[in-house]
Amino acid sequence: MKLTILGCHSATPRWDANPTAQVLEVKGHLFLIDCAEGTQVQLRRFKVKFSRLKHIFISHLHGDHFFGLVGLISTFRLLGREAELHVHGPKGIKEAILLQLKLGKSYTNYPLYFHELESKEPQVVFEDEKLSITTIPLDHRVYTNGFLFQEKLGERSLHIEKARELNVEMSYYRKIKQGEDAISKDGKRIKNELITFDPPPAKSYAYCSDTAYFPQLVPQIENATALYHEATFLDKDHHLAEKTKHSTAKEAAVIAKKAKVGTLILGHYSGRYSSTESFKTEAQTIFPNVQLAEDGKVFEL
Repeated sequence: MKLTILGCHSATPRWDANPTAQVLEVKGHLFLIDCAEGTQVQLRRFKVKFSRLKHIFISHLHGDHFFGLVGLISTFRLLGREAELHVHGPKGIKEAILLQLKLGKSYTNYPLYFHELESKEPQVVFEDEKLSITTIPLDHRVYTNGFLFQEKLGERSLHIEKARELNVEMSYYRKIKQGEDAISKDGKRIKNELITFDPPPAKSYAYCSDTAYFPQLVPQIENATALYHEATFLDKDHHLAEKTKHSTAKEAAVIAKKAKVGTLILGHYSGRYSSTESFKTEAQTIFPNVQLAEDGKVFEL
């Protein structure tokens, strides 16, 4: 898994602070998560191939998370895109985008599909043989979901020397990797675990922005490899977090600790603060493994 932060700041964009958008590369897929103003410029800046984007996931319909979407969709059209594009987001996103395309007389010449969400329970929105993507219901001022990206366990690795030692037929090698037992040349059954290694642990990435402190999400993201959690405010401004249904860095760290995640990545910083280092310092009083999102920063999960 490789995560590229395109923008990680809240509210209005600035020349040095882009609002929320990020790209996750996993199992051959390239997913765009949220699409604020300026996202397509950031995609070009960090050399992300437009043609590889087939699925876009929008958390909620606040402008700092989706105002860049119609522009990106229109640019795909101008570039002669033919591949289909799937947009997953809250109910209403289809109307919002199609109205702008209609008024601008710029309907796409490629297949555009909207998958609108309204369930308040976790819902699988994408799945293939290598991974699944599930919504994470959050607590914000409007209907909002995070997204949980989960790899599936891969094939077992063949212990070739042991297989040869036990006279396993080569014709069984493929089935062995898929977990089946083997038969030796003299007809004996060989247990799979004797001739294979466990596959690498499956990784998972939980994206949670925007939300108030919401411990109900903990069971769903337990043991995630990495958690991106909004931290709009510091604890000294907790009253603002409560008022706007955002989280503090401290609260994000509590969620990470309760969920036993591997790494906590903080983002969605309010522009009222001159430095983001204080977010990390505050969170580390609760949870040690904290990283700060920055525009253009890449995380190898």
